Amino acid sequence: MFAMRHSPEHVGLQTLRLNTLVGLRWLAVIGQTAAVLSVAYGLGFSLPLAPSLGVIAASALMNVALRLRYSHATRLSPSAAAAMLTYDVAQLSALLYLTGGLQNPFAPLFLAPVMISAVSLKPRMTALIGAFVVACASALAFHHLPLPWRPGETLELPALYNVGVWAALVVSAAFIGVYAWRVADESRALSNALAATELILEREQFLTRLDGLAAAAAHELGTPLATITLIARELATQAPAASAEREEIDALLEEVGRCRVILGKLNSLGHDSEPGALYGRMSLTQLLEEVAAPLHNFGVEIVVDACGEGVEPSAPRNPGVLYGLGNFVENAVDFARNRVRLEARWSKNDIVLLIEDDGPGFSPEVLRRIGEPYVTTRASRKAKSEEGSGLGLGLFIAKTLLERSGANVTFANAAKTGGGARVRLQWPKAAFDPPIEPIAESRKT
Repeated sequence: MFAMRHSPEHVGLQTLRLNTLVGLRWLAVIGQTAAVLSVAYGLGFSLPLAPSLGVIAASALMNVALRLRYSHATRLSPSAAAAMLTYDVAQLSALLYLTGGLQNPFAPLFLAPVMISAVSLKPRMTALIGAFVVACASALAFHHLPLPWRPGETLELPALYNVGVWAALVVSAAFIGVYAWRVADESRALSNALAATELILEREQFLTRLDGLAAAAAHELGTPLATITLIARELATQAPAASAEREEIDALLEEVGRCRVILGKLNSLGHDSEPGALYGRMSLTQLLEEVAAPLHNFGVEIVVDACGEGVEPSAPRNPGVLYGLGNFVENAVDFARNRVRLEARWSKNDIVLLIEDDGPGFSPEVLRRIGEPYVTTRASRKAKSEEGSGLGLGLFIAKTLLERSGANVTFANAAKTGGGARVRLQWPKAAFDPPIEPIAESRKT
């Protein structure tokens, strides 16, 4: 009957569940039946009852057939969903034809399929459904049965009223279609960006956990390696000094020694007490140096300037902060002419970090929307990297990760002419440099 999609790889953001459309159609069937019966028996108005109920029954029978043929989890292809919405428009047009056309107060229900299509389907599908709605409304403006009214009386509304209702439907269909599509498209873009953020953060956390697993594996392998060393030394004392067996045993002991050195390095992960160790705390200067280290060989000078009141703040190693700052600095290097400056200042209450480049800066159009997903700056800033990339999804992810750490992120251009772009990050001192809890107290909990 319709093209259905069952496999997960075909399920995307522009697909509708069959169960959703069937449920909405059942609501329409119940509402239409209640309205027709209320007009016929409650108000006592004259209307073609049997044909009206027949049109409603057609939708009910289609729902039953779809329920018997397909499962609740079935998703419709865009063309199948558009076909079902088109049928709903045709069914409503037939019912309105029998009950007064555009004079019927339920004529605005024409807008429901347009809105559903705008939210869930591609703009081309929505345009086709909207055009069909306009065609049906135009036909009903001239051809329809009389509006149900008291027996022996006929309600005749002015032709200008019909034209007004038709114009309202056309304008509303266009406005609701465009507005709903824009809102849904922005929501989809934001959902995709947040999903990418979660994936990157999960990857960074996975790499961090690997270090702990490596240290644990090194600790567990220490005992069997010690046993191998002991046995090899016993065999060395028993083998003749100049024999081939002794040479092989000496080579084995040499390799065992290398293994012990490697395991010693792995075992130190997570237990290094020096500042900036993998599981230790990093000073602000060490954080900036680590972020800038991979970017020193791109022909741009990177200057780190850190000073402030009192002791330099430090923070636990945070993969999200490292990724976010790395993204900002990489973009600054990408757009800079000769120099990128990382300036850090701290006081008793705040920590402020400025990332400045001497490139062309942000254009006013980009500056208004920067930080949103899929906003590119390649049209306004001349980059040294490949064409087609830019401050879009990566910048959104970096901004999101840094804001999670408590930072307030703002974007601007330097005050002086040609000063380039500036990214300002500000942390409350307690968020960036939390106090170190005593080990004894933490173990009690």
